[in-house]
Amino acid sequence: MEVKDNVIGVLGGMGPAAGVDLVSKIIDQTNARSDHEHLPVALLNYPERIIDRSTFLFGETDLNPALAMADILRQLESVGATVAGIPCNTAHAPAILDVIQQELDRSGHSIRIVHMIEETAAFMREHMPQVETVGTLSTLAVYDLDLHRKPLEAAGFDVVVPDKRIKEDLVNRTIFDTDFGLKAQTNPVTDKAKHNLVTAIDHLVERGADAVVLGCTELPLAPMVEERSDVLLVDPAEILARALIRETYPEALRPLARHYATHVPSMP
Repeated sequence: MEVKDNVIGVLGGMGPAAGVDLVSKIIDQTNARSDHEHLPVALLNYPERIIDRSTFLFGETDLNPALAMADILRQLESVGATVAGIPCNTAHAPAILDVIQQELDRSGHSIRIVHMIEETAAFMREHMPQVETVGTLSTLAVYDLDLHRKPLEAAGFDVVVPDKRIKEDLVNRTIFDTDFGLKAQTNPVTDKAKHNLVTAIDHLVERGADAVVLGCTELPLAPMVEERSDVLLVDPAEILARALIRETYPEALRPLARHYATHVPSMP
């Protein structure tokens, strides 16, 4: 039996369900016919060790979550991980991601981070030529730092974002609200969370979006799977899963489905 030495690392905990979701998508995107043809994946889910990324980015604490994240990446490398994915869009802010890389370099560790947002922009440029205008849904920190806008515009797309009320009252609350939000309830997702997200997507379509990037890794957990012809929902975690396979076992990457993206129904 062939031993697979390159372990795929997943730095989870942001939130915990997003890490599990990325592992599931790695399995789904692997072209395997038996248990033994699947790929080695190591997931470390330590949510209590990683402070909220937005809290740091908004200056509410001086403690950079990058320090804990770098330590967890070193643990992943110790079990054989050569590449790693971070299923958290906000964690890709330079103030966090650059410090993670500096910490890894300083300690002589070579595990390589595959950049989820850059991979998403490159994937869309290659595989979605019909899309001209992209809407984004994300945390407020991701909006404020233009973490999606910059790479998407560099890839040739026009980018639209929700207005302030939609950003704050629908999208951000749907992620963080402790009663109905996705970080509080992912299985099952609450009806209010689903309704808010579809309303926000409708708003982006009205602003001209041909596709919408679900730019928080909790957002794809909302089950919005009915057909809708006027917008594609793009899942960066699925794109990251494919990129992690490509970087370790490219021969195991499942052929791209014609309609890879998620679809969402209109709300009545």
